Amino acid sequence: MSWGFASCQGCFSCFQIKFWDLQRRFTQKQTIMIALSKKGSCSQLCLALCAFGLVLLEDLSQALLMEDQDYYLQEISNRDHYYSFPYPGEEYFPFTEQPGEEGSIPAAETEEEHPRFKPSRKELKPKKTSKKGKSVLETPPDCPPLGLETLKITDFQLHASTAKRYGLGAHRGRLNIQAGVNENDFYDGAWCAGRNDPYQWIEVDARRLTKFTGVITQGRNSLWSSNWVTSYRVLVSNDSHAWTVVKNESGDMIFEGNSEKEIPVLNMLPVPLVARYIRINPRSWFAEGSICMRLEILGCPLPDPNNYYHRRNEMTTTDNLDFKHHNYKEMRQLMKTVNKMCPNITRIYNIGKSNQGLKLYAVEISDNPGEHEVGEPEFRYIAGAHGNEVLGRELILLLMQFMCQEYLAGNPRIVHLIEDTRIHLLPSVNPDGYDKAYEAGSELGGWSLGRWTQDGIDINNNFPDLNSLLWESEDQKSKRKVPNHHIPIPDWYLSENATVAVETRAIIAWMEKIPFVLGGNLQGGELVVAYPYDMVRSMWKTQDYTATPDDHVFRWLAYSYASTHRLMTDARRRACHTEDFQKEDGTVNGASWHTVAGSINDFSYLHTNCFELSIYVGCDKYPHESELPEEWENNRESLIVFMEQAHRGIKGVVKDIHGKGIPNAIISVEGVNHDIRTGSDGDYWRLLNPGDYVVGVKAEGYTAATKTCEVGYDMGATQCDFTISKTNLARIKEIMRKFGKQPISLSVRRLRQRARQRRQQR
Repeated sequence: MSWGFASCQGCFSCFQIKFWDLQRRFTQKQTIMIALSKKGSCSQLCLALCAFGLVLLEDLSQALLMEDQDYYLQEISNRDHYYSFPYPGEEYFPFTEQPGEEGSIPAAETEEEHPRFKPSRKELKPKKTSKKGKSVLETPPDCPPLGLETLKITDFQLHASTAKRYGLGAHRGRLNIQAGVNENDFYDGAWCAGRNDPYQWIEVDARRLTKFTGVITQGRNSLWSSNWVTSYRVLVSNDSHAWTVVKNESGDMIFEGNSEKEIPVLNMLPVPLVARYIRINPRSWFAEGSICMRLEILGCPLPDPNNYYHRRNEMTTTDNLDFKHHNYKEMRQLMKTVNKMCPNITRIYNIGKSNQGLKLYAVEISDNPGEHEVGEPEFRYIAGAHGNEVLGRELILLLMQFMCQEYLAGNPRIVHLIEDTRIHLLPSVNPDGYDKAYEAGSELGGWSLGRWTQDGIDINNNFPDLNSLLWESEDQKSKRKVPNHHIPIPDWYLSENATVAVETRAIIAWMEKIPFVLGGNLQGGELVVAYPYDMVRSMWKTQDYTATPDDHVFRWLAYSYASTHRLMTDARRRACHTEDFQKEDGTVNGASWHTVAGSINDFSYLHTNCFELSIYVGCDKYPHESELPEEWENNRESLIVFMEQAHRGIKGVVKDIHGKGIPNAIISVEGVNHDIRTGSDGDYWRLLNPGDYVVGVKAEGYTAATKTCEVGYDMGATQCDFTISKTNLARIKEIMRKFGKQPISLSVRRLRQRARQRRQQR
């Protein structure tokens, strides 16, 4: 009876393996025949089971063209061997195959190159060995990252021998992943093995034959501990059971790892190897720490039209754009090319210079470039405030190309947007920081190289803190009355000794010069849209939802971008690092995320008319250029939809009785404690959600006026004009100035009149 049960177990294993690897059909069918040759009490059941497996195998091979019905089936049937590991004293890799044996891993031909990937000169430069044995940058490798950092590699594809706890599991072993502040059981900063011995490993399943070329490693991201691997072996496999160790002339090749926890280290394989699985086996680690790693794998997936997983995740674009990373010179040349293609709707200008003297170039797109048109809103996109967050920079460069091409092609949506909006695109606010990140290359700059300006300032948080001035005034702790809008910049900030970047001063001057209505600053490292306030009101909290008076409008603006992005509101999407923003549909109040004083969003709202939001466009700050087409597809519709929101709410012109525009008039909305002001021509734009609003206007020397304005659901701002007349006093002053006389103030006149009356009474 026990033999029969064992026979059934072997037969069940034979049946199970059909689901495990469809690519090895021939071997599987041989296994079935061997199992069927056994005799026992359950032989008939075994025969039926295996026959069913053969039929199902054929059905599954046909079903690969259908939806993901075998996704979890393959995962479940693959689990056992991932969590088995030898004990000390056992042979660590008993299934290592020798070259030439069945199932061995073929070396890739040097001429082979995947047609999709065309790395630039700066992309992931491989390393040659220096005299000290350390790697240095040289020439570009053939293959891009598989996508651990970009999340193209799912958690199901990462496995490890052991893990210290769930928050340090294999799924956390992604390059540049960030730990939570508390480094808790769910979100920590690396894969860490359950024990420190040379039998630990972390494994990546590419789910198709792949030409592996290199490995990038980091230590554990942590504020409280120091852990990294100093050397490791690399193994590859076709079935995750039998493994081949990467060798050199002297035997198993030992790769040099990290010497600290944050700087990525790239090692190229001596010969590219073709396999499905790759495994990293740490051999030594920081003496005062433990085995912890973050990593990225370089590899080219081989063409396989029958591979289900590849087709499911593949993304292509039909837009004929320049998908590459552009250095400063190339960025400038691309702008010139766009301007040459569309000279009637584009203009190149600069808003100032960086610390190192690089001009901050912007491209204007409008039907009348260089001229503000009355009644036409001004919109801006900026990127690169953090120089290492490169994706936003490239998205803006792609956007200007796209809009030029679509305008020439007569796309009615783009034509309408350009004719009715003055658009400003500033792709690189911090070109000095970008140069540092570009020099290191994609994946090799770590999390922060190039983030700050040349003088070490974070531009994004370098603006005046106007929130505190406003809140102190509202709490009546300050005798100085502060308006709820256009709050002036404090004198200390304007002094030469203030710690203010030259780039920040250039942006402020640009914001004050142009009457922007709506803006977005593109950032990286997350996938969410953050709206103000970015600073908490309570000084005792670091996270607290802090709403602006226009909170309902900001939430809509944030949702308009997130909801049209391909991934931001996808409930199946994995969190980039530690925050899951799905509960707010891919949006977040900045202060409820982390408090920041002097953010560009808060300053823009309190000092100008412009509503500004921070748009985090991807988990990977500096994706490989082979990822740019997919990232463009992810963000293209959102970029356009967000620009269109500048036409939501009310707009109009405030004039006097002679038809002349009145500048600096205050526009207020009943129930909203935030006003805006008219521009130099008397025109204004006020972003509002659909509804009926009582709108008021007042200006110095003019009578106040109010009217009800209705905002509909259709795109297009409601026209809400005002004509106001001068007050009696203003007219008297005007008449007296006209005839060369100075008007007498009413207070002085009343005092003199009272004095005359007293003298008469005597």
